Amino acid sequence: MPARIEDYALLGDCETAALVSRDGSIDWLCWPRFDSDACFAALLGTPDHGRWQLRPCDANARPVRRYRGDSLILETDYETADGAVTVVDFMPPRGQASDIVRIVRGRRGRVPMRMEMTIRFDYGCTVPWVSRIGPQTLRAIAGPDMVTLRTPVLFRGEGLCTVSDFTVGEGESVPFVLTYSPSHLPSPECVDPEAALCDTLQFWDEWCAHCTFEGPWRDAVMRSLVTLKALTYRPTGGIVAAPTTSLPEKLGGVRNWDYRYCWLRDATLTLLALMNAGFYEEARDWREWLMRAVAGSPNQIQIMYGIGGERRLHEWEVSWLPGYEGASPVRIGNAAAGQLQLDMYGELMDAVHQARQGGLGVTDQGWRLQCALIDHLATVWNQPDEGIWEVRGQSRHYTHSKVMAWVAVDRMLKSAHKFGLKGPLDRWQALRDAIHQNVCEHGFSPDMNSFVQYYGAKHVDAALLAIPLVGFLPITDPRVEGTIAAVEKHLLQDGFLLRYRTEEADDGLPDGEGVFLPCTLWLADAYVLQGRQDEAVALFERVLALRNDLGLLSEEYDSTTKRLVGNFPQAFSHIALVTTAHNLTRGAKPAKQRTQTNGNGGK
Repeated sequence: MPARIEDYALLGDCETAALVSRDGSIDWLCWPRFDSDACFAALLGTPDHGRWQLRPCDANARPVRRYRGDSLILETDYETADGAVTVVDFMPPRGQASDIVRIVRGRRGRVPMRMEMTIRFDYGCTVPWVSRIGPQTLRAIAGPDMVTLRTPVLFRGEGLCTVSDFTVGEGESVPFVLTYSPSHLPSPECVDPEAALCDTLQFWDEWCAHCTFEGPWRDAVMRSLVTLKALTYRPTGGIVAAPTTSLPEKLGGVRNWDYRYCWLRDATLTLLALMNAGFYEEARDWREWLMRAVAGSPNQIQIMYGIGGERRLHEWEVSWLPGYEGASPVRIGNAAAGQLQLDMYGELMDAVHQARQGGLGVTDQGWRLQCALIDHLATVWNQPDEGIWEVRGQSRHYTHSKVMAWVAVDRMLKSAHKFGLKGPLDRWQALRDAIHQNVCEHGFSPDMNSFVQYYGAKHVDAALLAIPLVGFLPITDPRVEGTIAAVEKHLLQDGFLLRYRTEEADDGLPDGEGVFLPCTLWLADAYVLQGRQDEAVALFERVLALRNDLGLLSEEYDSTTKRLVGNFPQAFSHIALVTTAHNLTRGAKPAKQRTQTNGNGGK
């Protein structure tokens, strides 16, 4: 059985990522990209589906782990009756090839160690042809994929598993280097493990030196930013929502999705989190990925794309993997890519507007593309859609979707006025006013004194917190105050916020999921706007307490079993953490409000 989700650490080289459990097992790795097939898939199955474990033979050895400084270099200390060792795990910034380096360092006595490796390509399905290339090199090949293991210790085959038993003494180091390369090319030269360690530490030190955030939560913010950087696909600038697929939103359930893609709705918060912390190069790369991804016919825009901008994300189920703790199906690809979700127009236009505000600039061609997208939005904004939560039930007129359609037009007008850009401003103004009036008439329930999840609904969802955060209505508007109160009353559970009550909203899936961590942080942002600073801090620190020992968060939290659930680590959670920390540090309007007005003054 795989480890608890919160017991995993993240390794990465800004092109792919690996998850390492507390007991030293790499249970998830897709090579060579985030969205490639996994060669270690024990996370969603058993060790026979692929893993790489390295730890002391003493089963009673308890790990104590940390990242070295603000890097992604994982150090795990073990104390045994025979002595003490440290296992250093990292992925060097990619050069000639992609590598995982593991170094065992002896600190005291002599400690017997064991390495077990089972390689399975194609998500645990394909058994490779494994051959020994000399006494210190092992090679596994299947179809287009090849991995090469190099180590100075002897290894042997035990069934379909490669095993090495060795002993490390005080002051000794034993390295293991696993390298991926296409099978039709010569195997790349092995990196020097110690030199690669120095290079990796230097890479992270130099990157982190750009951080300008100062505040009481700097360590948490820095770890979230490092995680966000690790989830960035360096060749294109795209940022995956998570490096995993099908970690369940409810243990044993079917809410299992592939998150190894880039969502447009993450755009604004990602840009602001990066720019507010001083990382303008990453923000620019993300902005450029956005503009490339959405380029094309406006009526073919998608809510998500592949890390290279790919559009076809066909969803299928992996029948041979039983799923994390039996949560099936395991899904590859994401059918939500074909949904209509109007909110992404607002996120895209807001992101580009914020990029201009931050000095990143947008080309004339980019402005023409924006104008074409707004022309298309004018023809579809009044249609039902699947909404921010990507429901697989009936399409509806989601209030949040309409609010974000308003944001799209509002930001176009703001960019045009501030930067002297040309466009049919009168027509856009009329469209913005029409959307605003439509939302206020149909999305608000006088009986509930609150905006509702969709037109005609009798319940709320946490996405309604966007209404003041994006400037649709001022925080002092009685309808906003009523909505925040309704969200608190109906969606707070054990001190955290649900997205919505699954038993109230027909989303096409069985009931039940964990509390949603980004939504909980949105409520803290709303508290900041209301001047409820102490409550905002308390809520923020409640979320901070859910991070694992390495500062990582998933998407949701099961407050009954006290476990993190959902794909891990989750970019959206870490982005929201950075944003809320910034808002709390400023103690005033949230970052998204700095350059915005409060909508139409309560029209």
